[in-house]
Amino acid sequence: MSEILPGKICSSCGRLTHKYSEFKCPKCGKATIIRCDHCREISNTYKCAECEFEGP
Repeated sequence: MSEILPGKICSSCGRLTHKYSEFKCPKCGKATIIRCDHCREISNTYKCAECEFEGP
């Protein structure tokens, strides 16, 4: 039986990832932004679910 490892959904691409950075929105500080390593590397944009701030 294989073990299911927890992961998080990337705020930029929407994919499940196990290698990510997690931080609060730099504008409102309410929402948590999750960014996978790939989206960070290519500077893919993200959008805050609370205040709609967009960032790289």
